[in-house]
Amino acid sequence: MAGIVVKPRARILHGHDWVFSSEVLKVFGQPANGGVISIKDGKDRMLGSAIWNPKSQIVARRFSHRRQDLDFDFFKRRIGQAAEYRSRRGVNPRLHRVVWSESDGLPGVILDRYGEQFVLQLTTLAMDQRKETIADAICETLGAKILVERDDAIVRRAEGLELSTAILRGFALETELELCGVKFRIDPLKAQKTGFYLDQVPHYAALAELAPGRRVLDCFTNRGAFALVCARAGATEVIGVEIQASGIEGARENSKHNQLAIRWVEQDVFEYLRAAEKAGAEFDLIILDPPSFTKTKSRVHDAIRGYRELHLRALKLLSPEGLLTTFSCSHHMTDAIFANTISDALVDARKSARRLRRFEQALDHPVLPNLPETEYFKGMLIEMMPAR
Repeated sequence: MAGIVVKPRARILHGHDWVFSSEVLKVFGQPANGGVISIKDGKDRMLGSAIWNPKSQIVARRFSHRRQDLDFDFFKRRIGQAAEYRSRRGVNPRLHRVVWSESDGLPGVILDRYGEQFVLQLTTLAMDQRKETIADAICETLGAKILVERDDAIVRRAEGLELSTAILRGFALETELELCGVKFRIDPLKAQKTGFYLDQVPHYAALAELAPGRRVLDCFTNRGAFALVCARAGATEVIGVEIQASGIEGARENSKHNQLAIRWVEQDVFEYLRAAEKAGAEFDLIILDPPSFTKTKSRVHDAIRGYRELHLRALKLLSPEGLLTTFSCSHHMTDAIFANTISDALVDARKSARRLRRFEQALDHPVLPNLPETEYFKGMLIEMMPAR
């Protein structure tokens, strides 16, 4: 088997599963782009099998600690293990992430379930080359009859891949699933991500419990999930703000379908918050669930400025004992940076607050301690304190 020898300080020697181009000491054999290679240290000791792509900054991604090929039986076994893991942890059987890339030993493979429909996303060259084998393994292992390809994530470009959306098996339809008493219409071919924010599924119920009797503002509402569950739970007023016209259209359809009265605003969230402050608006519960402000470590400082401004504007709209729920979906915004940003915004707003709880990734998005890149999601619930 062709392969690479890594440098003495390569992170894979300390438990990580990635090898960056700067960590390669030498290449031996003639590894094919997208092929399986062996990884060795300077003493010729085998470190495992990996997928190879010299066009990517991450040239090798380990998927096994022993010699292993990417054949049909391998994919069946790994997909089956991933599904069984989630079944034991009591995730929603009809609405969850079945495979989460490296966290399930399948680097670059993401598989989500929406009822009877499965949505596949492949973000690495090697897995994209084996798309049909993976699709066959999904159908045989999980009994999938409908399989949609959502290979439109920008991260594919880093692997030299084109963006595409297609139906791999069966035929795709808009499907309806219920969450917290709200019926959501999900179109796996058109909606953001693979159809729904699955990493938020456990948190909708948590916020619905806070909503009764409160005035709620849901920022970056997308298709209105938080706004809808809060309205169903008994909020006195709910406003959802989203700049994307497609998101607002979907939110309106969902609220009409559920017969829920919500005011939808198609506007930039920062502009809305500034205007609301000038108008003297006040809310008892504000939800901030923005898209990632940074995809790279080099842009973290810009992201911090954006998050600080966002939180400052939201804090100024909260009632004296109001609640702020805030999330970040950027890996590079660590827990410490995120907490410090909220703290700085509180200082700017001249307000005090108590932290009531933290939010983490759902159990169907498992985190590997040795691979911190598998953790990207974080959130916090804080409660305003009376002026002292």
